[in-house]
Amino acid sequence: MTTHRTGRRLVLAALAAGSLLLTTACNDLASDQPADAGTVGPAGAAAKPAGADDPRLGAFYGQHIDWHACPPDAGSRPVDLTGLQCGELRVPLDYATPAADALGVALVRLPAAEPARRVGSLVVNPGGPGGSGVEMVEMGRRLFDGALHNRFDVVGFDPRGTGASSPVTCLTDRQRDDRDQVDIPVDPAKRRVVLERQDKEFTTACAARSGKLLPFVGTRNTARDLDVLRQALGDPKLNYLGISYGTYLGALYAEEFPARTGRLILDGAVDPAADALDESTDQIIGFESSFRRFADDCVRAHADECPLGSDPGTAAKKASDYLESLHDHPLDTADGRKLTSDLGWAGTQALLYGDETDAWPALRAALTMAMVRQRGDLLLASADRFHGRDEQGHYTSLNDSHSAISCADGAAAAPSPERAQKVVARLKAEAPLVTQGVSVEDYRRGRCENWPFKSPEKPHVVRAEGSAPILVVGSTGDPATPYAAAENLAKGLAHATLLTREGEGHGAFGRGNTCIDAAYEAYLVAGTMPAPGTRCAN
Repeated sequence: MTTHRTGRRLVLAALAAGSLLLTTACNDLASDQPADAGTVGPAGAAAKPAGADDPRLGAFYGQHIDWHACPPDAGSRPVDLTGLQCGELRVPLDYATPAADALGVALVRLPAAEPARRVGSLVVNPGGPGGSGVEMVEMGRRLFDGALHNRFDVVGFDPRGTGASSPVTCLTDRQRDDRDQVDIPVDPAKRRVVLERQDKEFTTACAARSGKLLPFVGTRNTARDLDVLRQALGDPKLNYLGISYGTYLGALYAEEFPARTGRLILDGAVDPAADALDESTDQIIGFESSFRRFADDCVRAHADECPLGSDPGTAAKKASDYLESLHDHPLDTADGRKLTSDLGWAGTQALLYGDETDAWPALRAALTMAMVRQRGDLLLASADRFHGRDEQGHYTSLNDSHSAISCADGAAAAPSPERAQKVVARLKAEAPLVTQGVSVEDYRRGRCENWPFKSPEKPHVVRAEGSAPILVVGSTGDPATPYAAAENLAKGLAHATLLTREGEGHGAFGRGNTCIDAAYEAYLVAGTMPAPGTRCAN
């Protein structure tokens, strides 16, 4: 999933890079650090892609993965690892100097249930950036039941800088908790002071704890890692399912290695040509639209359990005003923390990634607990899951990795005052409920403009000339990656078909839509594309 945030702090974060604004340079990282590995051409694409034919990479492309039984899960939410196999892939830290240093990429494999009919491997990525493909397979293995598990070895990996693959680490658990217990100020001037201080603290912490890694965590390097993985799996072509940010990774792989693409599904698509500011604005508006549809459904279809009144025309405003009121009146929770406004919005947004069957009932219950019983436990639990915090108070690397990868994928200059004014005017017209208090002052800084190194990546249309046919999937009610992004990605690719899911929620995979499931099976197993213009209703 794409993890931009809504709400005041959350809107500002969406304009920067993930959960925190990163705008203060840190002297702890040398200014002559390399930008990103490889020789980069005009659009950010490598002029000479690294590959199996590069003699410097022979040791990496020649490796064999030592698959073994996964060790027992010692996490706070242990999962059944029976039948899964774990391994590690070695990749260069810097593809420009591959002999200098290497990283380990964590892997998990769910072997094909019907080995005699095995098609090959299916590599999966759940999004983020920062999401764990290992966890996607470990915790979501049932999503692959049927033809995909029968015919493919399903392989999850943690991209470099995430999960168990040399994760980027910046803030401590205590620092994150302390930040979340204090809302960003409503007053723009005070807000700016607080954000600048937090930016400096965050950037300094990232440089101190992960400075060596930061220049090399960009998605283009991860795409190169994917090709090393493809070779190590013994597959002549890459079969791949990427969701949300995973579609950007898949698109860059197709751009780097078009002749090595097999069957690629890009689900919940990101538009690689989108300007960062336009992308974040569209996403904020997407969440506003989903928020309003949730509130309308709450009142019309679930009046007996909806805390938002009886008028569909005012329900969303009532919810928004309540979440904003938590600035002055945070709620108690069972573990002693407070549900602040920022945390309340985060918990709400997390549940808007789902739909009326799998997440909206939980959001109704969470808002009821907060608005009727004056308890913040359910919204806080949702925010914790969103932020990667477990019940013991330990955070995963998700947010730190998200910020670092986003900045490694490209910075953006601060918009002109005129453009900032236009953006704010559009937000106030199309997303007034989730942008209460946002002002032009909040757009004075660019995205990652003072991150310790500069990336060569720029937004650009990915053509991937010479690739195999690629299946792009978009959902009409997707708040995180609005449907237009899927249309644009499919239009830009030289060989792509767009499949449409009509419905709420982020991504189409695993939602029990029989039309979508049948299309995925036909394409991945047999290579049969859905007819152009196919639309799958819920």
